[in-house]
Amino acid sequence: MSGSFDAADGTRTAKAPKEGIAEAPGQGAERSPVWFTAARTPGKRSLITRAGALLERAGLSRVIAEGDLVAVKLHFGEEGNTAFVHPVFVREVVRRIRALGAKPFLTDSNTLYRGQRSNAVDHVECALHNGFSYATVEAPLIIADGLDGRESVDVAIEGFKHFDSVRIGAAAVRADAMVVVSHVKGHEATGFGGALKNAGMGLGSRSAKQRMHADFEPHPNEETCTGCGRCVQWCPTDAIALGPGRAAAVDHGLCYGCGECVAACPSGAIAINWKTDAGSLQEKIVEHAAGVLSGKQGKTICLSFANNVTPDCDCWSFSDAPVVADIGVFASTDIVAIDQAAYDAVVQATGLPGTKGEGLDPGCDKFFAISGVDGTAAMEYAEEHGLGSRAYELKTQS
Repeated sequence: MSGSFDAADGTRTAKAPKEGIAEAPGQGAERSPVWFTAARTPGKRSLITRAGALLERAGLSRVIAEGDLVAVKLHFGEEGNTAFVHPVFVREVVRRIRALGAKPFLTDSNTLYRGQRSNAVDHVECALHNGFSYATVEAPLIIADGLDGRESVDVAIEGFKHFDSVRIGAAAVRADAMVVVSHVKGHEATGFGGALKNAGMGLGSRSAKQRMHADFEPHPNEETCTGCGRCVQWCPTDAIALGPGRAAAVDHGLCYGCGECVAACPSGAIAINWKTDAGSLQEKIVEHAAGVLSGKQGKTICLSFANNVTPDCDCWSFSDAPVVADIGVFASTDIVAIDQAAYDAVVQATGLPGTKGEGLDPGCDKFFAISGVDGTAAMEYAEEHGLGSRAYELKTQS
């Protein structure tokens, strides 16, 4: 989609992309094919089967060769979260990979925060509890950065703003090919979560995640803080304490800016002060995505689900109501184009009543309106550095 973006009210002035050649930023740019199948099933064909067929149309057999060790990157969700990509869809992906004679494994890296995925033992148990067992998905689970998040590979990247090397989970680096399976959603710090964030933040090791989060710091508001203590519970560095008046206080000498307290706060009492600018986190995520994709040119394909489009990340032990109706599934070998296509689709949808999307009409950037962050910065930066194209040709499959 092309057109202007007004950060004041989150409005994009462009019209919705039409079937066939879709409008996109960058006049004259080469358009990457993005395949799409709608959530609605007028022909009574399962969305599971259609998602698998979409992956085939997008070029799965060209990406994966017989004998390849294939990393299927996904988010296992936290216990209590219900918005992550359902295991039955992942099983379909696994079966398509196995049919090509390859060897798939499910993977993700450990987290910084004190949830259930900060070490490989708890991470695997969480995945199993959420339905990602061998019996359901027919593939083993391998945590990319190992038992304690320190099994990583320093991958050299060139020409970027923040890093000249990034630390990526070793299992992902050593895989022959990759399928990035993403849940499209909002995010409290990046505005938007799609394939770039799934690959870059998701496969960065624990130390890499800390480096990515180093550009912002939280500041609780004493007047609106209720003293519930949720921020204290979620802080991974014990940087937050409740003062005498039950208001949260942050020790910025201990804080490394992971942002978990911002999302944990039920009263919105914790604001982010950016040390540089709000786009720096997205740029760092893209640089780690570049490390993930390094050495896998022509060996990576993405499948993104724009269903259950929640306003928050899947890292939480809850899922808020979807802000728009289910849209469908996208597939592409271009990680930038697939994010742009999914983003545009949500922008052009109507916000649902009774959710954070209520009152947000087609053309309004739902992600910006909810988070206050322009989530397109990552796509722009990724395109500038050759990770893909924001211009895309939308190919619809029934």
